[in-house]
Amino acid sequence: MSRTIKQATALGIAFVLGCTLAGCSLLPKEEEALKPPLVKPAQENYNTVEVEKGTIVKGIIGSGSFESLKTDLAQFTGQGGRIQEILVASGDTVKKGDALVQLILDGLDIQVKEQQLALERAKYAYQQARNGDDQALRIAGLQLEIEQVKYDRLSKQLNSKQLISSIDGQVVFAESLKEGDFVDAYQTLVIVADPTRLRVAIRVDNANDIREVEVGLQADIKVKDEVVAGKVVQTPSSSPITLNKDLAEKYSKTLFIEVPTLPAEAKIGAMVDVKIITQQRDNVVKIPRSGLRSYLGRNFVRVLEEGKRLREVDVEPGLVGSTEVEIVKGLEAGQVIVLQ
Repeated sequence: MSRTIKQATALGIAFVLGCTLAGCSLLPKEEEALKPPLVKPAQENYNTVEVEKGTIVKGIIGSGSFESLKTDLAQFTGQGGRIQEILVASGDTVKKGDALVQLILDGLDIQVKEQQLALERAKYAYQQARNGDDQALRIAGLQLEIEQVKYDRLSKQLNSKQLISSIDGQVVFAESLKEGDFVDAYQTLVIVADPTRLRVAIRVDNANDIREVEVGLQADIKVKDEVVAGKVVQTPSSSPITLNKDLAEKYSKTLFIEVPTLPAEAKIGAMVDVKIITQQRDNVVKIPRSGLRSYLGRNFVRVLEEGKRLREVDVEPGLVGSTEVEIVKGLEAGQVIVLQ
């Protein structure tokens, strides 16, 4: 290899190494990547409310229904029997003396007729004996008494096979039975209620829900768009003592409200909205219940200061209403708190 060729080879190697070390400066340069724009941290949005002064109430808001003050429970008291027919249905209007239920007579009606005939014969014999001696008259008189007692007993037994309404009213319950079904004594078969004498009953599942309600408290009764005033006349604590288990259970979880002026839409079974105020305080510091926080016996709120800084403040709650709570200590009107 000549000297000239060796020098050319050396220059080529040096050129390649130079390109490598310089990052191939003969190629076009890539554009530098743009830096990401600066993003301000998102400011947290709080659901807030201003502390205010006003009136706070605690009470019962619920639903009730109209029921009759006077009802007649149709029951066989002497003994039961087999049903012939339930003569009325729920919703029927009945008068005092109307038949409600009939038991199968098993020929008793014929026996009564036969005894009635025997009684008439005894009466006739007694009349005839008046024209005879005293002994015949006494015998005819005793026979008449015997036949009368037999007739009275059979008639009473016949009447016991039928239930009669003791009041004018509306049938609000009728047992569903078919011919031949047996019924026991004191089994309620029909209930007749007086629709002209009504009160409101509020039934709850837990008696503690109404324990603060006292006799004499006013109640607002709303039927559709009409509101009338009522008065609490019976609570679980003031209910009468009764040996009837079903009635005792009802009294233990029911409020009864007297309504002097019945709404136009008032009728047995009609649903009503009821509001009873048990406590009320005016001009107090109050907040929504969702603003009060509790943890391990501590009651506190989160106060928003200067629109951005949060501070926890211990408070003393007072009267608790359905949607608001009184703050006795720890807050002032105008402060802003964060709701949960």
